[in-house]
Amino acid sequence: MNSVRVTAIACLMPLSELDEDPFLVDDRSQHDMCQQWAAARDYRLTCRLSLHRLPAGHGALWGDVARGLVDVFVAPNRRALETAIDGADEFTERCTAAGVRLATADLDEPVYTLAMKSQVHRRLSMPTAGYSGR
Repeated sequence: MNSVRVTAIACLMPLSELDEDPFLVDDRSQHDMCQQWAAARDYRLTCRLSLHRLPAGHGALWGDVARGLVDVFVAPNRRALETAIDGADEFTERCTAAGVRLATADLDEPVYTLAMKSQVHRRLSMPTAGYSGR
């Protein structure tokens, strides 16, 4: 396996947005997309972040970078990145300055059926009930 270490960034939208934009609510599918992107390049996904409008300079993003543990940030697509990070352009500039690549997987988003939306709803509304969503 390649030694390139990847941190996946997914957005975390409120469950109330499920009907309007299920992909942005379904952070699991977003992370799966990032995992596929990394695997296709033989990169190692080392961290998964689910964020909602986190400031571009927040320590949660940069702690592992400072420790030399991140080579690439990947988000499912630009839309998800802009929802996850408040100031996506600033984040892009910070990545460049830190020497960390920023990529988007840009794979096709799933087409959500009513059954798929129901699974996402159950998984997110009953996280402590032992329901794994699969």
